[in-house]
Amino acid sequence: MKIILMRHGQAEDETRPDSARQLTDFGQQQAKQTAKYITTHYHPDYFLVSPYARAQQTLAELQAQLPTVPSSIQDSLKPSDDARQALNEIADIEAKCLVVVCHMSIVAYIAGLLTSDYPESFSLAEARVFEMDFVMAGMAREIARFVPDQPY
Repeated sequence: MKIILMRHGQAEDETRPDSARQLTDFGQQQAKQTAKYITTHYHPDYFLVSPYARAQQTLAELQAQLPTVPSSIQDSLKPSDDARQALNEIADIEAKCLVVVCHMSIVAYIAGLLTSDYPESFSLAEARVFEMDFVMAGMAREIARFVPDQPY
């Protein structure tokens, strides 16, 4: 099984509540670049996403390229949620190639749990691909990563 962890693209400044922050135009471009990478190299069969607006907008770029792939919102994928709980819920999803779209810092902690490595920050709209026989802490190995254009 493959799990592709993806951070959302660049979001606007915190002028609205965190859950309502939108992607910038640049963030939309980043999401498109990463979606193209994912859909060119992998065959996702399920999408899982945070309930926050910027993650939903990032997922929309994947859905535009793969409109028939089912998706669901997972409430435990918000920025400061518990990564172990999120990973337990991810493990319940039946998929051969699952894409999870969420936020720093939870995305780094989930990646760290999968590989038993120290959590490493994700760039904006970065995707990392993990392979494992089954979803459990310490059972995955990272096989690829993609970082789209960055604002610096």
